[in-house]
Amino acid sequence: MHAPENRIATSVLVIGTGGAGLRAAIELAERGVDVLAVGKRPKADAHTSLAAGGINAALATMDPEDSWQQHAADTLKESYLLANPETVRIITEGAAQGIEDLQRYGMPFAREQDGRISQRFFGAHTFRRTAFAGDYTGLEIQRTLINRAAQLGVPILDSVYITRILVRDNAVFGAYGFDLSDGRRYVIHADAVILAAGGHTRIWRRTSSRRDENTGDAFRLAVLAGCRIRDPELVQFHPSGLIAPENAAGTLVSEAARGEGGILRNQLGERFMARYDPERMELSTRDRVSLAAYTEIKEGRGTPDGGVWLDVSHLPRETIMKRLPRVYQTLLELQMLDITKEPIEIAPTAHYSMGGVWVRPEDHGTGVDGLYAIGEAASGLHGANRLGGNSLIELLVFGRIVGQAAAAYSAGLEAQRRSAEALDAARAEVDALLAADGPENVRALQRALRDIMTEYAGVVRDEDGLRKGLSELDAVEARIADVGVHPDIAGFQDLAHAFDLKSAALAARATIETALERRETRGCHNRSDYPELDPALQVNLVWSGPGSVQREAIAPIPAEIAALMREVSTVGKLVE
Repeated sequence: MHAPENRIATSVLVIGTGGAGLRAAIELAERGVDVLAVGKRPKADAHTSLAAGGINAALATMDPEDSWQQHAADTLKESYLLANPETVRIITEGAAQGIEDLQRYGMPFAREQDGRISQRFFGAHTFRRTAFAGDYTGLEIQRTLINRAAQLGVPILDSVYITRILVRDNAVFGAYGFDLSDGRRYVIHADAVILAAGGHTRIWRRTSSRRDENTGDAFRLAVLAGCRIRDPELVQFHPSGLIAPENAAGTLVSEAARGEGGILRNQLGERFMARYDPERMELSTRDRVSLAAYTEIKEGRGTPDGGVWLDVSHLPRETIMKRLPRVYQTLLELQMLDITKEPIEIAPTAHYSMGGVWVRPEDHGTGVDGLYAIGEAASGLHGANRLGGNSLIELLVFGRIVGQAAAAYSAGLEAQRRSAEALDAARAEVDALLAADGPENVRALQRALRDIMTEYAGVVRDEDGLRKGLSELDAVEARIADVGVHPDIAGFQDLAHAFDLKSAALAARATIETALERRETRGCHNRSDYPELDPALQVNLVWSGPGSVQREAIAPIPAEIAALMREVSTVGKLVE
């Protein structure tokens, strides 16, 4: 007799309750389609709520000459030609509608005196096109979406961990999971499934993700369901993560701090961006600022704790309080540091998965019928460098489109075919882990994995290091077979951590194997043994399981967009 199971049926299941998942659920509910959203952490605390700087749309409220075409050109240029031009067109052209939807739901955007939505500059945009709400933009968006979902009566299960997406004959029929508090199992039957479970940046030691998020869950769920992963090696390291205190290492200092005039200095007091991007200085792109900081630290010009200084203390106190309230508050709380008087010690930190599940540009279908992926779980928009502010608009545009696509798919199904075998396999996997009583500690293995990724697949990589990383990963994977899982009175977190670990190991392998294959330096991907950009590698790398990496050609950029792109310079792309 197996453990008690809650059986639920819905037309569309959304996995993940961050901005992408909620926007898709709202679209479905507004269309009268039966939808259920599940998340492994409380919806009010989804990762989206940490996004500080803003959300991009060529509204032209500040710079009348801005256009979606220019936004598309900037995005493609900054992607180092690895973004999918059709994905980019859909998002940049649909961005204004995304902002309008948010306003309709009650989002409190910052405005100019005459009521226009205020927009500010964000690194590497041609014009001011980043709308914001203080430096709490993501938090406000998440709150706005939660309120709208509540108005529509969208059912949300807050503490359910999905372990498998259920598939029969390449068509999805639901998902399997368990409740984090009491361990009760869930069998959720659904016509369509939307995967919005985030990225994999938590597999590095210093990261802007919190403890139990972005461990590569979406990657593992997708691969086990028959999907492929595109460009997992393309990970954005944010230039400004805090170093201390240890338990908050990687907490971000918003890029707004540089946008408002913050200055970067090394331990010698030099304003080092002059060496790497003399024109844009601190307003350069994330990959350049991260590489610059990494290089300064590596060459011995960093702070004693291995960082660099970010200084806003020369700005008027009023500017700091009005434009950077969250940065001010965070530093006071974490370090008792007053940023109006003292500089902040920062270092590059793993921040955003620019690759993700392979999806079609038009509807983010994965190639498995009825299974879609959106948000940081998906790929196609960012290529080798993401423009700040683009990820939040992506959630809104594709949340809407995929909600529509899933609704249409569900309506068109003549019957749902299920598979007892698929369900048994999902059930057996949870049973086996619960019975696991090996000597290995899940947390210790997670740490070992993060050390491998930080050591061998961080800001700068090379063949030897990546190969070492793979062999150390083999050893960690072998040890995963011997973990002990011990749920206790406080709940089933230990079981969740064991699944997180399995996901992290898969994501790490995908990342290292594609990083080995990309023998060039392009955007966020720095290979010290291949310091040049290789035109032959202007392809996406698609990973479909251990040892399987295929190159996929990218569609040409439309002439009208290409005409607006400026030359991608490789200046300042120093590697060790």
